[in-house]
Amino acid sequence: MPGTPPTFRQLLDSRGLIVAPGAYDAITARMIEHAGFPLVYMTGGGTAAAHGYPDYGLLTMTEMVDTAAILARSVSIPVLADADTGYGNELNVIRTVQEYEHRGVSGIHLEDQVSPKRCGHLDGKQTVGRVQYVSLITAAVEARQSDDFIIVARTDAVATDGLDEAVDRANAALDAGADVAFIEAPVSLDDIAAVPDRVHGPCLLNIVPGGKTSVSDLSDAESMGYRIVLCPGLLVGAAIIAGDMVLKQLAETKKHPSSGGGSIGDFFSRFGGAQWDVVRRRLAEAEAEAETGAEIETGAETEGVKA
Repeated sequence: MPGTPPTFRQLLDSRGLIVAPGAYDAITARMIEHAGFPLVYMTGGGTAAAHGYPDYGLLTMTEMVDTAAILARSVSIPVLADADTGYGNELNVIRTVQEYEHRGVSGIHLEDQVSPKRCGHLDGKQTVGRVQYVSLITAAVEARQSDDFIIVARTDAVATDGLDEAVDRANAALDAGADVAFIEAPVSLDDIAAVPDRVHGPCLLNIVPGGKTSVSDLSDAESMGYRIVLCPGLLVGAAIIAGDMVLKQLAETKKHPSSGGGSIGDFFSRFGGAQWDVVRRRLAEAEAEAETGAEIETGAETEGVKA
């Protein structure tokens, strides 16, 4: 079908770096698509913040899946979603995969942290054993209904056991059928660059300014050999900065700051206003035709009575 965006699988099979900014609601997901990015990343940290919590593993699978479903129905490009630890053992992971896939999400990442997990760029993380981790990844791979549903295997073992163990876990997860390896929070540039060389599959890099991974230039990540770069905090951070600024301006000046260019109609057009207007007009026209027909029929009946 002309104009259909590539699937996540097709993006992986193509050349070039896949950049996925983080979204946590329909507004941010639409912004990412509107800006021309090929993939939306549902950020767990941003989703937690949107629910009023820190990224400490406090959201349930249902809350995460519900957010992912909103993102998936709001854009035409694929969505990669954070699925935390899978929310339990292998049985829970199976249900997690089923729920995300059923909602139209294109892929998830699963990690090896002990539940409740923490943001990957915080201290104090703990990880499960390698055998248990690989078992969870195996369950996820077997649970998916389509090979187009991408399984990203995330490991936080750099913080708990060092880079060598993290690389071994990533490779074991790929051997178990995962599609992409995600080694979270390598610290030194040498370690960051070593990951794509030592991992025998596509690698994902998570860029978190103020976090532990010291890369900000996406071109550097591409030259190192990474296939996917996530920018999870970009929009939530920008929203906080801009929100604080305009609220301060309103409080100090008592004048409403500009909400950006364009009309209210232009704003709603970003969220399907034009399509809904077509439906509205079609229904109004059908109602008008029905009323006209009813008036004609009533008039004919009246004439018949008079005759």
